[in-house]
Amino acid sequence: MKILVTGSSGLVGSALVLALVKAGHTVCRLVRPGSITKDSANDGFQVAWNPAIGELGGAAVGADAVVNLAGASIADGRWSVARKAELHASRIDTTRALVAALAKMNARPRVLVSASATGVYGNRGDELLTEESQPGNDFLSNLAKDWEAEALKAEAIGIRVVLARLGIVLARHGGALPPMMLPFRFFAGGKIGSGQQWMSWIALDDVVDILRLAVERGEVRGPINVISPQPVQNADFTKALASAMRRPALFPAPAFALRLALGEMADALLLSSQRVLPKKLESLGYRFLHSDLKSALGAILGGS
Repeated sequence: MKILVTGSSGLVGSALVLALVKAGHTVCRLVRPGSITKDSANDGFQVAWNPAIGELGGAAVGADAVVNLAGASIADGRWSVARKAELHASRIDTTRALVAALAKMNARPRVLVSASATGVYGNRGDELLTEESQPGNDFLSNLAKDWEAEALKAEAIGIRVVLARLGIVLARHGGALPPMMLPFRFFAGGKIGSGQQWMSWIALDDVVDILRLAVERGEVRGPINVISPQPVQNADFTKALASAMRRPALFPAPAFALRLALGEMADALLLSSQRVLPKKLESLGYRFLHSDLKSALGAILGGS
C-alpha cells in the first residue's frame, strides 16, 4: 500500500513509519518544506506539504491510506491563550487543510486514520468509558471534539474515517514516560495528588499495531480507544514504575503544588481521571502485546 503520514517525526509517527516500511509499504511523509531532510531507506519518502497552501504534490497521487498524527505537544509549556491557539491550529486547522487537499484528488485514499485522544472524555472519576460514552466539556475535550469533527468531514468525500483516541503512550525514548521516570531516578518519585485518578495507558508497540489494523481492516471506522484493557489508578501506576526502576515511591506530589506550577495543565493532564476501555478493539479480536502494566514496563525498560 501507499500510505501518507503527517506528524511522522513524533514519537508515534516515527515508530509507525519504520513499521510500515519494514512491512513493505510505500510511505510518504508529509512535511513542511523547510523541514525536509535527506531520505533514508527506513523512513519513507518526504513530500513537501504546507497546510496553509493546501494542495498535495504529485508524489501523493495514488495513495491508498492517510494517517494523520499532526499536532503540537499538549505538555510543552503552560496553557496561555497563545499556547491554546497553537494547540488548536496544529490539530484542527491542519486536519481541515488535509481533508480539503484529499477532496481535490481525482483518486482518493480509501481510509483516513486521524489521531485523537482519550482526553475527549474529560475528567470522569471511576466511570467506565467506552467509544459510546459522551465527551466531556473542558479544554482538552473540546479540542479533541473539534479535531475529530474535521477528520469526519472526509466521510462526505467517500473516505472511511477512523478516529484513534490515544491514551498515555508508554515508550522509553519519548512521550510521557521519561518525565515520569525522572524523579524516581533521584529517589524522589511518588503518587500524583490523591493517586486515585485513573490512567489509561498503552505501549508504543501496541499503538503501532493498532494503527496498522485501522488502516488495513475495512470494517474499522469511527472512534476507537487506543489503550490497554487494564487502566490503573495513579497510585498503582507509581508503584509499578518504582518497582520496574528499582526505586522507592515515597514522595507524593500534592495537587496544590502542581496547580501552582502548571496551572490548568495540572488538572487536565495529571489530576484528571479517565477509566477507558478498548471495547472496539476487543470486539475486533485484537490481541495486545502488552495488556498489563507490569509486563509492559518490564519490556519497555528492560529491567532497568
